[in-house]
Amino acid sequence: MTSDNDRRRGLLARLRGRPVARSRGRRRLGAAVRLIAALTLAGGAYTVFAPGVQAQENPPLSAAAGEGKALFDVSCVTCHGRNAQGVEGRGPSLIGVGSASVEFQVGSGRMPMARQEAQALRKPPQFTDEQVRQLGQYIQELGGGPQVPAGNNLHQGADISAGGELFRINCSQCHAFGGGGGALSSGKYAPSLKPASDRQIYAAMLSGPQNMPVFGDNQLRPEQKAQIIAYIQENLKHNQDQGGFNLGRYGPSTEGLAIFLVGIVALVFASLWIAGKS
Repeated sequence: MTSDNDRRRGLLARLRGRPVARSRGRRRLGAAVRLIAALTLAGGAYTVFAPGVQAQENPPLSAAAGEGKALFDVSCVTCHGRNAQGVEGRGPSLIGVGSASVEFQVGSGRMPMARQEAQALRKPPQFTDEQVRQLGQYIQELGGGPQVPAGNNLHQGADISAGGELFRINCSQCHAFGGGGGALSSGKYAPSLKPASDRQIYAAMLSGPQNMPVFGDNQLRPEQKAQIIAYIQENLKHNQDQGGFNLGRYGPSTEGLAIFLVGIVALVFASLWIAGKS
């Protein structure tokens, strides 16, 4: 009897366990089916939307930027690389420099450089204003960056006296009080401001070429930039030097030399004349 009872209990237990095992199997199978369906849905969504994402990452160039790219591929790619990412030992990356840097460097003839030097020299520009704008637009759309405001007169109505104060605080240390420029270290120099246009001065403040610091809108507000340009264009370039000879507007160096050559020599001859009379 005992063995028969045990067999019946074992059979009942196995019969009771089958639904549990089947329900667990069905749950696992359902989870696997749901996982496969989710993966299939995600893959399909990626396939549908991936071209749109790629198109957003590489938007088509405007007409002006397209013309600028053609100019870049002919005149700039050797030093700055096919995608303007720079070439080691030849030229830096242009990603993020903006159209302001292009307008200053190319518009003033400093680029293209004839050879690697301590500082790019100002030369007659090799591109027209329209071509400079196209090159700048290409670099702007390629990597973004600072831009010069529209128009050629960027100082109209600005306060000249306020611009003079800002110039003396921020610019005169390198460009001299008269804007004639001066020597810096390692063969570099601050250029004369006489040939610079409004847009070139504004672009230089935004891009900080060579040793010049960057004066973004956090350092100098747009209206302050306009005031500095007004002081340079209306005062330094057209001032008649009410104090007399400007001595090249180089500051204490030429003034000290003039004092030594003229003043000291005059004192020596006056002393000799007085001695001879006595």
